[in-house]
Amino acid sequence: MDEKIVAIGDIHGCIKTLEALWKKLEPYEDYIHLFVGDYIDRGPDSKAVVDFLLDVKSDRKTVFLRGNHEYMLLNSLKSGSSRNWMMNGGESTLKSYGDNISVSDIPPEHIEFYKKTRLFYESEEYFFVHAGIPPTHTVEQSINDTSAHDYFLWGRDHLNAFAPPWEKTVVFGHTPQPFPIQQQGMIGIDTGCVYNRTGLGKLTAVRLPEKKFMQQKCLD
Repeated sequence: MDEKIVAIGDIHGCIKTLEALWKKLEPYEDYIHLFVGDYIDRGPDSKAVVDFLLDVKSDRKTVFLRGNHEYMLLNSLKSGSSRNWMMNGGESTLKSYGDNISVSDIPPEHIEFYKKTRLFYESEEYFFVHAGIPPTHTVEQSINDTSAHDYFLWGRDHLNAFAPPWEKTVVFGHTPQPFPIQQQGMIGIDTGCVYNRTGLGKLTAVRLPEKKFMQQKCLD
């Protein structure tokens, strides 16, 4: 049988919402808890979200994928330029760490968390990634083609693809939708927790292989 996995969508600094959803997931402590990335930016308390994730690592088996927002933070640290990250919500993340904080002032244990995030995770039936995989590639081709790895963080073309050649169901976040995406070969679980817009403002998790969705309305 395939692994039992709870996949959790984009959190974006919404700590109260994450804590409330986590309580709903308590009956599933024997599942792998897999987060599809974008823990930070835009929301009110990215630091608290990462503190929470570091804490629950000791309680349950966890997998943390890298989102494009973690990528932008790490790229800012590497390049010494935070302009692109600041334009995409990074300012709220730095503010959650304190006043007059730069990316180099983020605690080392948090930087280590960001660095250890994974580009993908796969089980027998599912492939988990932040944004998606190219609709022209199989899963195996996507893994082996390093040029496709940017797509793992940023891609969206697959949302309009008809019957992509994927040998596994791809589970992803990244693109906010009013409802979880359930199409042939794909499950999308970003329901725009951080956005105060009609139809959005929910944090979504999906239990697999049951394909049962659980949601928490944003409390942040």
